[in-house]
Amino acid sequence: MTLTESLAALSSGQTTPTALVEELLSQIESQNETIGALISYDKERALAEAAKADTSLPLGGVPIVLKDNINALDDPCTCASKFLENTYRSPYDATVTRKLREAGAILLGRANMDEFAMGSSTENSALMKTVNPHDHSRIPGGSSGGSAAAVASGMAIAALGSDTGGSIRQPAAHCGIVGMKPSYGRVSRYGVVAFASSLDQVGPLANNVEDVARVLQVIAGHDPLDSTSLDAPVPDFLATLNDGVKGLRIGLPKQYFAHGLRPEMESLIRAAAARLEKQGASLVEVDLPSTEAAVATYYILAPAEASSNLSRFDGIRYGHRSSEAEDIIDTYKKSREEGFGPEVKRRILLGTYVLSSGYYDAYYSRAQKVRTLIQREFAAAFEQADVLLTPTSPRPARKIGACEEDPLDDYLADIFTISANLAGLPGISIPCGKVDSGDGAKLPVGVQILAPHLRDDLVLQVAKAAELTNE
Repeated sequence: MTLTESLAALSSGQTTPTALVEELLSQIESQNETIGALISYDKERALAEAAKADTSLPLGGVPIVLKDNINALDDPCTCASKFLENTYRSPYDATVTRKLREAGAILLGRANMDEFAMGSSTENSALMKTVNPHDHSRIPGGSSGGSAAAVASGMAIAALGSDTGGSIRQPAAHCGIVGMKPSYGRVSRYGVVAFASSLDQVGPLANNVEDVARVLQVIAGHDPLDSTSLDAPVPDFLATLNDGVKGLRIGLPKQYFAHGLRPEMESLIRAAAARLEKQGASLVEVDLPSTEAAVATYYILAPAEASSNLSRFDGIRYGHRSSEAEDIIDTYKKSREEGFGPEVKRRILLGTYVLSSGYYDAYYSRAQKVRTLIQREFAAAFEQADVLLTPTSPRPARKIGACEEDPLDDYLADIFTISANLAGLPGISIPCGKVDSGDGAKLPVGVQILAPHLRDDLVLQVAKAAELTNE
């Protein structure tokens, strides 16, 4: 069942929280060894929480999975890294975790991810491999690949992920589900292990738009514990969900339909736009000329922030500490060398370089200026259109291991999602069809909808209309 169907069944007495948990645990025990979606789960605790769940609450009795960079009291929080494996249990709840508990949700398990959320495939996990439920030879996307794969395979009704450059939307597209990155500042980041603090945002993944809206309603809102959290009213996302698109202007950024996008995927995206036009929306072409600079900008700014954020993992206060170190400096060096994986090291090195003396102005300062330019271009585009409709990814899920020799190719796969993070915009990916993989599989394709900052309600409204037409 979907989350909405589960809530209805719980309310009517057709099922119980215990029955839901037992059903999902059965799916986990039969599939997780193959899919690799969950790093850990606590069967006894989930059943104990189910036994006392209050089904009158907004998410009462519904089991939800957390990405393994979100703290939950007494749970491991490994960030899929050897640095935190078997060495750290959270002493507190993240704000989103607390809100889920207060809404009656049952915390079912911890989802696999790219190490410290650095990646687009979940291949960078140091703990396990996650595969795409639609084709086990392919990636689920990343970095929230475990969350997406858990929902797509029926091991979770809904999940939370984090999105720094597309890490919710891209795996949602690859796995054929719905995933949303809220506006920057809409959801608290307190208790979420930081990758790039000016870009990170927590959001929901589920099987349909209404389910995503229900979870977002619970986790959104101002949090004084997060200095980037906005003290802005949270709309009733369900109230406008079925308002349709009549009279809305839907922008198609011409740069998002340029070279690199597979033709059969472009056809599906344009067909989705045409169906919305038949519902009363108007289609307009908009210009976002700095799109081609988004990836380069992101891979200066995000690693720079990562270099700073990950300095806390030093082998002294918590996490992995080398047993081979001879002194404190050696402890820093060897602990980080042994604890971090190749992609994390690559980004720390890149970030430290662009922040170093003599290079700050040439790289970091200039990237910040391009970021401002991208934000201004989006603002101009939203003067012509109410929302933007784009591909989520230029290609469907690729083969596992296909980018081992060329990580830059994976970086370019996020070209359509990164800009929304740089501009702080809300964005969602919903399924819009499937394409042939070339080897017999049918692979999901996602369409992305973006709206102005804090118009998360409009994103959900248009996504719901597009979801209905896609059916």
